[in-house]
Amino acid sequence: MSRTYEAVLLDAFGTLIDVDRPAERLQAAIGLRLGLEVDLDAAGAAFVAEARYYADHCHLAVDAPTLADLHRRCAAIVLDRLDIDHDPQSAVDLLADAIVFAAYPDAPPALAGLRAAGVHVAVVSNADYTLPAMLAQAGIEIEHVFDSASCRSSKPDPGIFHRAVETLGVKPAAALHVGDTPEADGDGARAAGIDVRIIDRTGARPGSIASLTELLDLVGAPA
Repeated sequence: MSRTYEAVLLDAFGTLIDVDRPAERLQAAIGLRLGLEVDLDAAGAAFVAEARYYADHCHLAVDAPTLADLHRRCAAIVLDRLDIDHDPQSAVDLLADAIVFAAYPDAPPALAGLRAAGVHVAVVSNADYTLPAMLAQAGIEIEHVFDSASCRSSKPDPGIFHRAVETLGVKPAAALHVGDTPEADGDGARAAGIDVRIIDRTGARPGSIASLTELLDLVGAPA
Protein backbone atom coordinates (compact mmCIF):
# COMPACT_ATOMS: atom_id res chain seq x y z
CA MET A 1 0.00 0.00 0.00
CA SER A 2 1.40 3.41 -0.95
CA ARG A 3 1.50 6.00 1.79
CA THR A 4 -1.40 8.44 1.66
CA TYR A 5 -0.10 10.91 4.26
CA GLU A 6 3.36 12.19 5.09
CA ALA A 7 2.36 13.63 8.45
CA VAL A 8 -0.22 12.91 11.14
CA LEU A 9 -1.31 15.67 13.51
CA LEU A 10 -2.97 14.58 16.73
CA ASP A 11 -5.15 16.39 19.23
CA ALA A 12 -4.15 15.82 22.86
CA PHE A 13 -7.14 15.75 25.22
CA GLY A 14 -9.68 13.10 24.31
CA THR A 15 -7.45 11.77 21.57
CA LEU A 16 -4.04 10.88 23.00
CA ILE A 17 -4.56 11.49 26.71
CA ASP A 18 -7.31 11.74 29.28
CA VAL A 19 -7.56 12.73 32.94
CA ASP A 20 -7.49 9.63 35.13
CA ARG A 21 -10.48 9.39 37.50
CA PRO A 22 -10.67 13.14 38.24
CA ALA A 23 -13.84 12.99 40.36
CA GLU A 24 -12.42 10.33 42.67
CA ARG A 25 -9.08 12.11 42.91
CA LEU A 26 -10.72 15.48 43.63
CA GLN A 27 -12.97 13.96 46.27
CA ALA A 28 -9.96 12.35 47.96
CA ALA A 29 -7.86 15.54 47.77
CA ILE A 30 -10.59 17.61 49.42
CA GLY A 31 -10.87 15.08 52.19
CA LEU A 32 -7.11 14.94 52.72
CA ARG A 33 -6.26 18.64 52.40
CA LEU A 34 -9.42 20.28 53.75
CA GLY A 35 -10.91 17.56 55.92
CA LEU A 36 -14.23 17.87 54.12
CA GLU A 37 -16.52 15.25 52.62
CA VAL A 38 -18.01 15.93 49.21
CA ASP A 39 -20.33 13.84 47.09
CA LEU A 40 -18.63 12.03 44.22
CA ASP A 41 -21.13 13.28 41.65
CA ALA A 42 -20.72 16.82 42.91
CA ALA A 43 -16.95 16.49 42.62
CA GLY A 44 -17.36 15.25 39.06
CA ALA A 45 -19.62 18.16 38.13
CA ALA A 46 -17.16 20.64 39.64
CA PHE A 47 -14.33 19.14 37.64
CA VAL A 48 -16.35 19.32 34.41
CA ALA A 49 -17.05 23.01 35.05
CA GLU A 50 -13.37 23.65 35.70
CA ALA A 51 -12.33 21.72 32.59
CA ARG A 52 -14.69 23.76 30.41
CA TYR A 53 -13.30 27.00 31.81
CA TYR A 54 -9.76 25.77 31.22
CA ALA A 55 -10.57 24.82 27.63
CA ASP A 56 -11.95 28.30 26.95
CA HIS A 57 -9.03 30.15 28.55
CA CYS A 58 -5.95 27.92 28.21
CA HIS A 59 -4.67 29.96 25.27
CA LEU A 60 -4.01 32.82 27.70
CA ALA A 61 -1.49 30.81 29.75
CA VAL A 62 1.69 31.63 27.84
CA ASP A 63 4.15 31.70 30.75
CA ALA A 64 4.45 30.89 34.46
CA PRO A 65 2.59 33.97 35.81
CA THR A 66 -0.35 33.65 33.41
CA LEU A 67 -0.53 29.90 34.03
CA ALA A 68 -0.58 30.47 37.79
CA ASP A 69 -3.41 32.97 37.35
CA LEU A 70 -5.36 30.46 35.25
CA HIS A 71 -4.85 27.78 37.87
CA ARG A 72 -6.19 30.10 40.58
CA ARG A 73 -9.29 30.87 38.56
CA CYS A 74 -9.87 27.19 37.83
CA ALA A 75 -9.52 26.37 41.52
CA ALA A 76 -12.01 29.12 42.38
CA ILE A 77 -14.56 27.50 40.07
CA VAL A 78 -14.19 24.16 41.85
CA LEU A 79 -14.61 25.78 45.25
CA ASP A 80 -17.65 27.74 44.10
CA ARG A 81 -19.34 24.68 42.57
CA LEU A 82 -18.79 22.71 45.77
CA ASP A 83 -19.76 25.67 48.01
CA ILE A 84 -16.44 25.54 49.86
CA ASP A 85 -15.15 28.71 51.51
CA HIS A 86 -11.41 28.49 50.99
CA ASP A 87 -8.55 30.47 49.47
CA PRO A 88 -8.36 29.66 45.74
CA GLN A 89 -4.57 29.99 45.80
CA SER A 90 -4.33 27.25 48.40
CA ALA A 91 -6.91 25.20 46.51
CA VAL A 92 -4.66 25.02 43.45
CA ASP A 93 -3.05 22.00 45.10
CA LEU A 94 -6.43 20.27 45.03
CA LEU A 95 -6.43 20.43 41.26
CA ALA A 96 -2.83 19.29 41.09
CA ASP A 97 -3.86 16.20 43.06
CA ALA A 98 -6.95 15.62 40.94
CA ILE A 99 -5.47 16.09 37.47
CA VAL A 100 -3.32 13.12 36.51
CA PHE A 101 -2.94 12.42 32.81
CA ALA A 102 -2.97 8.95 31.29
CA ALA A 103 -2.56 7.80 27.72
CA TYR A 104 -5.37 5.98 25.98
CA PRO A 105 -4.37 2.33 25.45
CA ASP A 106 -4.37 2.69 21.67
CA ALA A 107 -2.07 5.74 21.69
CA PRO A 108 1.36 4.11 22.31
CA PRO A 109 1.03 1.39 19.64
CA ALA A 110 -0.34 3.87 17.12
CA LEU A 111 2.52 6.29 17.73
CA ALA A 112 5.07 3.50 17.53
CA GLY A 113 3.60 2.31 14.22
CA LEU A 114 3.61 5.81 12.74
CA ARG A 115 7.23 6.34 13.72
CA ALA A 116 8.23 2.97 12.31
CA ALA A 117 6.58 3.93 9.02
CA GLY A 118 8.59 7.15 8.88
CA VAL A 119 5.52 9.38 9.18
CA HIS A 120 5.97 12.82 10.72
CA VAL A 121 3.96 13.10 13.95
CA ALA A 122 2.95 16.23 15.83
CA VAL A 123 0.45 17.21 18.52
CA VAL A 124 -1.86 20.12 17.70
CA SER A 125 -4.07 20.98 20.65
CA ASN A 126 -5.79 23.78 22.52
CA ALA A 127 -3.76 23.88 25.73
CA ASP A 128 -1.42 26.01 27.79
CA TYR A 129 2.30 26.14 27.18
CA THR A 130 3.03 23.19 29.50
CA LEU A 131 1.37 20.68 27.16
CA PRO A 132 4.64 18.76 26.57
CA ALA A 133 4.84 18.11 30.32
CA MET A 134 1.23 16.88 30.39
CA LEU A 135 2.00 14.45 27.58
CA ALA A 136 5.17 13.31 29.31
CA GLN A 137 3.23 12.59 32.50
CA ALA A 138 1.11 10.22 30.43
CA GLY A 139 4.24 8.59 29.00
CA ILE A 140 4.01 10.25 25.59
CA GLU A 141 7.11 11.90 24.18
CA ILE A 142 6.64 13.74 20.87
CA GLU A 143 9.18 16.17 19.49
CA HIS A 144 6.75 18.55 17.84
CA VAL A 145 3.99 19.88 20.10
CA PHE A 146 1.88 22.87 19.08
CA ASP A 147 -0.33 24.34 21.81
CA SER A 148 -2.75 27.21 21.34
CA ALA A 149 -1.04 29.39 23.95
CA SER A 150 2.41 29.23 22.36
CA CYS A 151 1.04 29.48 18.81
CA ARG A 152 -1.36 32.31 19.67
CA SER A 153 -3.97 30.39 17.69
CA SER A 154 -6.80 28.21 19.01
CA LYS A 155 -8.60 25.56 17.01
CA PRO A 156 -10.71 25.87 14.91
CA ASP A 157 -8.57 28.79 13.74
CA PRO A 158 -6.39 27.31 10.98
CA GLY A 159 -3.29 29.20 12.12
CA ILE A 160 -2.13 26.52 14.53
CA PHE A 161 -2.46 23.88 11.80
CA HIS A 162 -0.48 26.01 9.33
CA ARG A 163 2.25 26.39 11.95
CA ALA A 164 2.44 22.62 12.39
CA VAL A 165 2.73 21.63 8.73
CA GLU A 166 5.20 24.43 8.01
CA THR A 167 7.42 23.25 10.85
CA LEU A 168 7.19 19.63 9.68
CA GLY A 169 7.95 20.68 6.12
CA VAL A 170 4.91 19.06 4.53
CA LYS A 171 2.09 20.45 2.44
CA PRO A 172 -1.36 20.60 4.03
CA ALA A 173 -2.73 18.11 1.48
CA ALA A 174 -0.14 15.58 2.65
CA ALA A 175 -1.21 15.79 6.30
CA LEU A 176 -3.97 14.16 8.32
CA HIS A 177 -5.33 15.56 11.57
CA VAL A 178 -7.05 13.37 14.15
CA GLY A 179 -9.12 14.69 17.03
CA ASP A 180 -12.28 14.05 19.01
CA THR A 181 -14.13 17.34 18.39
CA PRO A 182 -15.82 17.84 15.01
CA GLU A 183 -15.96 21.63 15.39
CA ALA A 184 -12.46 22.42 16.66
CA ASP A 185 -10.60 19.57 15.03
CA GLY A 186 -12.70 18.95 11.94
CA ASP A 187 -13.51 22.51 10.93
CA GLY A 188 -10.07 23.79 11.84
CA ALA A 189 -8.14 21.18 9.90
CA ARG A 190 -10.31 21.51 6.81
CA ALA A 191 -9.92 25.29 6.89
CA ALA A 192 -6.17 24.72 6.71
CA GLY A 193 -6.50 22.31 3.77
CA ILE A 194 -5.74 19.29 5.92
CA ASP A 195 -7.68 16.03 5.83
CA VAL A 196 -9.26 14.96 9.10
CA ARG A 197 -10.59 11.95 10.95
CA ILE A 198 -12.66 12.21 14.11
CA ILE A 199 -12.00 9.59 16.74
CA ASP A 200 -14.97 8.20 18.66
CA ARG A 201 -13.99 5.21 20.74
CA THR A 202 -17.65 4.36 21.34
CA GLY A 203 -18.11 3.73 17.62
CA ALA A 204 -21.36 5.68 17.66
CA ARG A 205 -20.36 8.50 15.29
CA PRO A 206 -20.73 7.57 11.62
CA GLY A 207 -17.57 7.98 9.60
CA SER A 208 -15.31 8.19 12.64
CA ILE A 209 -12.46 5.91 13.66
CA ALA A 210 -12.76 3.89 16.85
CA SER A 211 -9.04 3.48 17.55
CA LEU A 212 -5.86 5.36 16.77
CA THR A 213 -4.36 2.14 15.44
CA GLU A 214 -6.66 2.51 12.42
CA LEU A 215 -4.32 5.27 11.32
CA LEU A 216 -1.70 2.72 10.42
CA ASP A 217 -3.82 1.49 7.52
CA LEU A 218 -4.46 5.07 6.39
CA VAL A 219 -0.74 5.81 6.11
CA GLY A 220 0.19 2.42 4.73
CA ALA A 221 2.24 1.43 7.76
CA PRO A 222 3.31 -2.21 7.99
CA ALA A 223 1.26 -4.35 10.35
